[in-house]
Amino acid sequence: MNVTNTKRRSKTDWKRVDAMKDSEIDFSDAPELGPDFFKNAIFWPGPKKQITLRVDPDVLTFFRKHGRGYQTTMNAVLRKYMEARKRQAV
Repeated sequence: MNVTNTKRRSKTDWKRVDAMKDSEIDFSDAPELGPDFFKNAIFWPGPKKQITLRVDPDVLTFFRKHGRGYQTTMNAVLRKYMEARKRQAV
């Protein structure tokens, strides 16, 4: 971690953390993730691409009503549609 990237000074002793061995880390509050977790995980597709997209005015109004993050919501809806179409094609 780069301490200069934060506004407030960290109270963590990063030198001690960096010196710890894996065997010294307490994972009791973080259970192991099984195959079901990874089966349902979303593979990160990489950075987003900026495009120009023409949508009907009522569609844009609908998503904009939901406020900040409406483009992320539109992307999520398109992703679900894409995934459903891929499942149908199999």
